[in-house]
Amino acid sequence: MAKKNIGFISFRLAGTDGVSLETAKWADVLEGLGFNCYFMAGELDTPPERSMLEPKLHFQDAEIKEIYEGCFDSNARPAALTSHIHEMRSYLKAKINEFIKTFEIDLLIPQNALTIPLNIPLGLALTEVIAETYIPVIAHHHDFFWERKRFLRNCVWDYFNMSYPPHLNNIQHVVINTSGRNQMALRRGISSTLIPNVMNFEEGPPPPDDYIKNVRQDLGVEDDELFILQPTRVVQRKGIEHAIELVARLERKSVLVISHASGDEGYEYQMRVREYAEMMNIRAIFVDQLIREERGTTPDGRKVYTLEDIYPHADLVTYPSLIEGFGNAFLEAIWFRKPILVNNYSIYSTDIRPKGFQVIEMDNFISSQTILETQQVLDNPELAKAMAETNYELGLQHYSFRVLENQLRAVLTHHWGDLKLNCTS
Repeated sequence: MAKKNIGFISFRLAGTDGVSLETAKWADVLEGLGFNCYFMAGELDTPPERSMLEPKLHFQDAEIKEIYEGCFDSNARPAALTSHIHEMRSYLKAKINEFIKTFEIDLLIPQNALTIPLNIPLGLALTEVIAETYIPVIAHHHDFFWERKRFLRNCVWDYFNMSYPPHLNNIQHVVINTSGRNQMALRRGISSTLIPNVMNFEEGPPPPDDYIKNVRQDLGVEDDELFILQPTRVVQRKGIEHAIELVARLERKSVLVISHASGDEGYEYQMRVREYAEMMNIRAIFVDQLIREERGTTPDGRKVYTLEDIYPHADLVTYPSLIEGFGNAFLEAIWFRKPILVNNYSIYSTDIRPKGFQVIEMDNFISSQTILETQQVLDNPELAKAMAETNYELGLQHYSFRVLENQLRAVLTHHWGDLKLNCTS
């Protein structure tokens, strides 16, 4: 049987956001199963020979942003906005059909494009292409519109009902947490398959090399300081104030290293974090200018690292998020065998915590018990190591590439039956 071609479509497939990271993992596993993977987005860092760049897919495109801004905080939709949406829908529909034809796509995997309404013309275009071609589809859902307050007052409920997500027979829906599965069934009458985010626990992280030997010095961490890593963007739902409070109350010489900037969600919260760190009299350093997707150098000649280069040097990872679709940073921390502080956010509480992971927990605030447990872990390397090994084994059991492979096999079998797929083991 000839290899089948799978096409991923999203707003962007580049960088270290959760959707891009999970898409890359899915592509790795699918390639291992014997498929060819192709990519279409408004921003790409995928192989050029297998990619189609279309800037109008990106939610940061000026015209798409104009449409987005007109759709929310209003109950009435101007006729001109309706016309603009459908003009763009028609344009994107032609581009999606071109992608399918150019790469002879046998199955589409929209990544969050039928889930969160950042580009409504794209959602409508995808829905119509899927309905008209009857192409097999796996719709991978990360962040539903009903999970974000900013989407709930709008003038596009008819489009939401049509495309977020669409209820079509040729779509297999995949969610990343049980809440998404329950809510989609309740709100849309659509059943789905739960496939959580994963890491390559079969292989583990790459061993440290000479390139990273000066990470602490290059980031500005002193030799006698505790290196506490906050490996997220600076956005409000990450709860970074709690990490700052933890560092302050440890009363040890420590530095909080914050890996990423706020990105496309504005800088007001980042200013708040800086001010709060000063108020709490702790050292917080923002190193986003030195952390990129690939190693390199800055314009002024400083060494650039990846986030994977940073993790091995951390003494503790903080993950005090208030809301997460799943928790990539949690998986990364246990992949690198690091002790981690985790807030008991809803998806962690329902999907991850019952697996038995050994972490320092907080429940929306830093308590005296949280401080005590953190001190015990930091003072007892053998305890920290035992916790890390337990967590790694649980990650291998529940969130590995093998788990992803098995679940993708089941979803693909629904569309195509038994394809006698390759085995990655």
